[in-house]
Amino acid sequence: MAVAKELINDILIGTRAIGHSISPFIIAEMSGNHNQSLERALSIVEAAAKSGAHALKLQTYTADTITLNVEENEFYISDAKSPWKGQSLYKLYQQAYTPWAWHKPIFDRCKELGLICFSTPFDETAVDFLEDLGVPAYKIASFENIHLPLIRKAALTKKPLIISTGMATLSELDDAITAARGAGCDDIILLKCTSTYPATPDNTNILTIPHMRELFNVQVGLSDHTLGIGAAIASVAFGATVIEKHFTLRRADGGVDSAFSMESEEMKLLVTESERAWQSLGTVSYGPTVKEKASLQYRRSLYVAENMKDGDRLTRENLRIVRPGLGLPPKYYEIFLGKQIKRDVKKGTPVTWDLI
Repeated sequence: MAVAKELINDILIGTRAIGHSISPFIIAEMSGNHNQSLERALSIVEAAAKSGAHALKLQTYTADTITLNVEENEFYISDAKSPWKGQSLYKLYQQAYTPWAWHKPIFDRCKELGLICFSTPFDETAVDFLEDLGVPAYKIASFENIHLPLIRKAALTKKPLIISTGMATLSELDDAITAARGAGCDDIILLKCTSTYPATPDNTNILTIPHMRELFNVQVGLSDHTLGIGAAIASVAFGATVIEKHFTLRRADGGVDSAFSMESEEMKLLVTESERAWQSLGTVSYGPTVKEKASLQYRRSLYVAENMKDGDRLTRENLRIVRPGLGLPPKYYEIFLGKQIKRDVKKGTPVTWDLI
């Protein structure tokens, strides 16, 4: 298993660096939220750009490249908890897929608006198609992270590879990373992912993020299917460099992924708060920061609390621990109690060693 501990370099996707030296890379996942309307898809692109997301991601497949046209047994979704209950896999993917003819206009609109656009291929023909469009990176979905031929195909392009880890065991992740590296891909990002829709915070396990980073020596982020931004913001504290969220115009419009997708205002909040979370990481630091030094004067310290004459003794009445902080620290209080002073002092004089 890959365990070498090396410096994890920033990775460039398009013109955007990704790594611990910069705030998290925010991906708006369109998925099937276009509801089979190119006009709506382009509106999602515009909304993602206005929200401040850095990238928009598509999914590239057809129903025939992802499953078989069978409507019974394991090809039929009967799980009562599934948002897609009552559909066959084939019909679900017919409804959710992004027509390949739409990819270029979507890519072009992203470019106009300054959004990085890339996609998740679901078979080798999708990689060939996306190469013709000049994608800057590839994403491997959780359900495909055991599809080693697909991973090798994408890795052979030498472009950055983002792999979601939903359901994968350590052994399966090692297989995926070994396949990618063996095919010549050096820029790999893993995304901690829980493959339930929606996912719940208590089943998200973001403590896995630093563990995966140490184990595989790669950047790690979060592909988040929970509602809200809490899990995503928390992931930044554990070193997430990428956050991916499904994105739609309005959940009320419906669609295959609408129930666990973000709207524009939520995405804006995620972009803002993830950057603040990243800024707050800083370094391991003790003592006053440069900006805190001005506040030191408002700490407590030892002060003379009454007018006193040379030879008077310090007592609990005339020696106080108060603000501001220009006297000696409070830890010396007991040492000064009972001592005679060497000069006259006024109330409000900070205590110094030459007072006794």
